[in-house]
This record gives sequence, C-alpha cells and structure tokens, in this order.
Amino acid sequence: MSLSTFSSSIHTQNLSRQPVIPRSSSLVSLLPRLELDIAGCNTSYLGTICRIRQGIKVTGDYQASPTANLVLCGHASNYCHKFRGLKLWILKNLNIKLCNRKYGQEIKHKTSRVLDRNFLADSSRIVSSYENQVRDETDSLGETRNVSIPEGSSNRNSSPKVSLLCGSSYVMQTSSVGFSLKEAEALSLSIAVIGATGDPSRKKIFPALFALYYSDFLPENVRIFGYSREKLTDEDLRSIVASTLTCRVDHQQNCGSKIDSFLSKTYYIGGDYDNQEGILKLNARMEQVEGDHGANRIFYLSVPQEAVLNVASCIADKSQTKIGWNRIIIEKPFGLDAWSSNMLTNSLLLKFEEKQIYRMDHLLGRNLIENLTVLRFSNLIFEPLWSRKFIRNVQIILSEELILESQSRYSGDYGVIREMVHSHILQMVALLAMETPISLDGEDIRNEKVKVLRSIGKLEPKDVILGQYKAMSKDKIDVSVTSMTPSFFAAALYINNARWDGVPFLIRAGTGLVSHRMEIRIQFDHVPGNIYRGLMGHNIDLATNELILQDVPDEAILIRVNNKVPGLSLHLDASELNLLYKDKYSAEVPDSYEHLILDVIEGDNHLFMRSDELAAAWNILNPVLQEIGEKNISPEMYDIGGRGPEGAYYLWAKHGVRWVED
Repeated sequence: MSLSTFSSSIHTQNLSRQPVIPRSSSLVSLLPRLELDIAGCNTSYLGTICRIRQGIKVTGDYQASPTANLVLCGHASNYCHKFRGLKLWILKNLNIKLCNRKYGQEIKHKTSRVLDRNFLADSSRIVSSYENQVRDETDSLGETRNVSIPEGSSNRNSSPKVSLLCGSSYVMQTSSVGFSLKEAEALSLSIAVIGATGDPSRKKIFPALFALYYSDFLPENVRIFGYSREKLTDEDLRSIVASTLTCRVDHQQNCGSKIDSFLSKTYYIGGDYDNQEGILKLNARMEQVEGDHGANRIFYLSVPQEAVLNVASCIADKSQTKIGWNRIIIEKPFGLDAWSSNMLTNSLLLKFEEKQIYRMDHLLGRNLIENLTVLRFSNLIFEPLWSRKFIRNVQIILSEELILESQSRYSGDYGVIREMVHSHILQMVALLAMETPISLDGEDIRNEKVKVLRSIGKLEPKDVILGQYKAMSKDKIDVSVTSMTPSFFAAALYINNARWDGVPFLIRAGTGLVSHRMEIRIQFDHVPGNIYRGLMGHNIDLATNELILQDVPDEAILIRVNNKVPGLSLHLDASELNLLYKDKYSAEVPDSYEHLILDVIEGDNHLFMRSDELAAAWNILNPVLQEIGEKNISPEMYDIGGRGPEGAYYLWAKHGVRWVED
C-alpha cells in the first residue's frame, strides 16, 4: 500500500475539537525519539502513525493541519511490542538520520547494527521498568487509547516533525509544540563517584571524566556527583578535583573555561557506605539537579571491596533513576576465590540485571588490548596463521618495578593472582585465543571469550611457580615479608580445543622485577627443513619468527624476521620490523580510564567481565588458591630488581619453551 493510499484511509475521520490530555502524560517520556524531516507531507501521515497502533482512538479536529501536535498515550507494553514494526516502516518510507550514541562525535568503530540493537534494548528496558506504574495510570489493554491534539496550533506554516534524539524516550511532536520543549529534550547524564575523595577518584576517575568532557565526549548537560564519608561542600570537592585536572597536550583551546565549566557541574554529598540514609540524600540531590526530566545514571563504586555489596544494594533500592537507564561500575578484584565471587555475583544479580553491571579492570582499557582483535581479524596475513599449525607458544608478560602503589596492591589477601592474573592476564588470553565473533557487539565478543576460558584446563600446582620478593632496607624500600601472599606468578596454560590443542600459553606477572614490561610475544614454528639452519648460529630459537605486541615501556608492534646481513659473506640475522606508536602517531594516547568510562556510557561491555566469565576464570585458578590456603605451596623468594624465581626457568624448559628475555 502506498503512503498516500494508506494515509487517505483515515483522512475523512469525523473528529471532535475538544482536546483530551490524559493524566498519564508522563508516558510520552517512555518512547524513544525520532527526527524525521517530513516537510511536504500532510498531517494525515501522522494520523496514519496513530491509527496503526492497536486500540488507538484519535480525538480532536484533525483535518489536514500541518501543525497538529500529537501526544501518544497508551499502555507501555503495547507501545514496546508494536513500535519495532512501525520503526522499520518509517525507515523504509522516509529519510531518517539516526542519532549518534557518542555525544558530539562520530563513532567510527561501532557498526549501525550494534547502534540499533543497543538503541532498541535501552528502550525496551525503560518501557519494562515503567510497566507497573503505567498500568495504574492508564486503562486496561483492551480499552481504547486516546491521542490528544492540544489547542492553539494556529501556525499553519510550520511543518510537522517526529524528533529522533539520543536518549531512551519516544515523543511525537511538531515544530509548533503544544508542550514545553524542555520536556522533549534528550535525557541528561548523571555520574555518581562513590568514594570521591579516595586516591583512585582524585588521580584517575575525575581527570578521566574531565578529559572526556574536554574532548566533547560527554554531553553538555552532564552532572558529576561525588559521594564519600568526608564532611565537605561542593566548593571543597571542586577545589580537590581542580588540583588534578589538565588539558590535552595536543590541543589546549579554551582550557581554563572548560575546567570552570566542568567544575560547575560537580556536586558533593556526604554519607556512609553502609546505610541507606546517605544514598537517599544522594538520590535527592541528583533529582534536584536533574529537574523533572530525569537522567541516565552511572554509579562508579570506587570503594573498598568489603563495602561494594552494601553500597550497591543501597543504590539499587534508593537511588536508581525511574526515567532512563542505570549502570554500575565495580572495580577489581571481584572476590577472593570462586565461592566469595559467586556470592558477590548472586547478590548483585538480585538487585541489578547483568547488562547493568560493569566490572572494571583499568588495564583492559589499554590500547594494546583493544588492538588485539583489530590486528587479528582485520589482517589476512595473521588470521590464517592463528592456530597450533603455525604457533609454537604464546608468552604474556606483565612485570613491574617495586613502587609503593604496587607494594600496597599485592599485600593482604589479594596478591598478584587475584589482582592481576584472574582478570587482566586471563582476559588477554581469551581475546588472543577466541574464535571470530559474529559481530562487534559486546555480548557476541563475551560469548567467544567465555568459551576460551571454559576450555582452559584447571591449573595444577606442578605447573605453577609462585614467588615473593625479599625484604630490603637502607636505601631500598622496606618491605615486610611476614605474609606468604605471592608477588610473582608464572604458569603454563593449555586450551583444550581444536585450534589451540598442545600450544602452551606461558604467563608471567609480578612486581619487584628488573624492569616494567607489558607485552605479548607470539612465537611461530620453525621453518620445516630450513636450508639456512646452519647459518643461524648455535641456537635456532634465536631465529624464531615472532609477533610482539608491546605496551610498556613503549607502545609498539614488532615483527621479528630473519634476513641477510649486508656484505659479501652469507650471514643471517633476526631483525625487527618496528611500528613505534610515538613515531607514527602524534596524538596523545588517552588514559585507560577514559576509554572504559566512555564504553560504559555507550553501553559497550566487551572489555568488562560477565558473570559467567568471572566464574570460568576462578575455576582455572581455584586449585592453586586452595593449595596456597592450605599452605601446601610456599612462594620462592627472589631479590628485588632481579628476574624473579629461578623455578620459572625450569618450568619453561619442562614445556619445551625458552623464555625470551631483554
């Protein structure tokens, strides 16, 4: 049926002049917004939109007025159920410009398919959350609904529009509005930092938020709320935050005014972590600042691990927005073992949906991690080689010099296993080894990651080396070694699937070592029947082809190949083809917190561990943690500034691998 035929079917309706404005007018904020430029179409088209809704009755003097204002009213579930087909029909018949999920910037790395899926998912969630409320305010599903046409639409020269704005509320309106334009604005964004006066918040979170705001990745109507147990005022928090803010080195236009603008959007609320009174105060302040239109909300829990559950529970009960989406960020570590992690997960899922929970490991926001899938799936030269047929072993190295920050991080009950291996190292293994996901959607990527983690065999104590640095004094950092919590971990993992069967993934993580390194080394097999074998020196391993992905000390991609040394004699040398980021790209590399916080705002969850990923990772490490708990394994002592426990080298030899050193 053509558009003109379809719309003419309702053009002759006899409609009364008396407008009907229902009490449940807040329902208009439940429907996502569209921006359609339909200049030249008469209002019978808008009538068509209304009439194709099941059970909708049109009231008012409709005629062919190009300025009629339409407000759709009806049961939320009815709209949610029907709108998908309506949207496809509109897209087919009119030229629609979809809004961007990123505020003020184009998202080049997200596909329109992912955008559309998240757009509809957010809308469905909002409609579902309001279903009970709307049921009390509206008629039953079987009754007729009303479309009201406000009076005062006298301007005949303005053409009707249906606006599509970023947000999660559908509103049909015209340029000659019958209700306030403020009611039709996109939902604002509120970010609450719980634990606002702690070091991570002051040094990382607030600077990251400002960097996003400065680069126009946050909306102008964003609001930042700091919450902690300190007794402070808004001005006190702004003074603390201001001392940590800097502008990008590569573009510093309007730096001072941007800082002032950001600080003016920052507010402080004081309260305890373990009661609902403070969270109620936070919610009241957020509602006061947000106004009547509501906002999407993010709660960043930068609090001690033991306080996470209490804070999350209070937020779920007392501080979630009723218009828009709610998301909660929880920092690692995620429990002490499989049992405690499972208890934490189950408790969170009683209060939140899985898609609302973002488990933050800031190291996963490094550019190296994001580049793993890009390098592999967008380059033909690597993907065919990415299996046991060509790869001998994979080495993942994360070593740190001893600094006060790492000293405190590895103390207590967490240690390097719970702090680094469980999330960061195993996530790197999963991204390296996973099969090609069906799309870049976060859930599709997480589905493939969890398959890899479930395929990794449980670690046996004989395949693990633990270490702890020795106490030093005088000019060295004085460290207590009364605890047996390991500061060094090395192990060989095997993935039991068709792609990786028999390939050892060697991981090494620790602090107090000779240098700060973060890299992945993929060693390929030797060339079968290599006729140049005798010209490569005594150790053919030195001539192994390697792909090296390096993050620290310098971000780089290196490929080690064999080539002839210039000269008359025939000598071979292993050289590196070097892509050094600082030489190739002049732009400043964003901090990992910026990357991950922006992913939370956009709803991109592929770098955040899902509950089943969490459980699968703990299952790998559980046997070792149990042996440590029963004191059947003691860490091997090593010198600060050394290369770690000697047992690690015997472990590599056992698996037929030579560990590549500097």
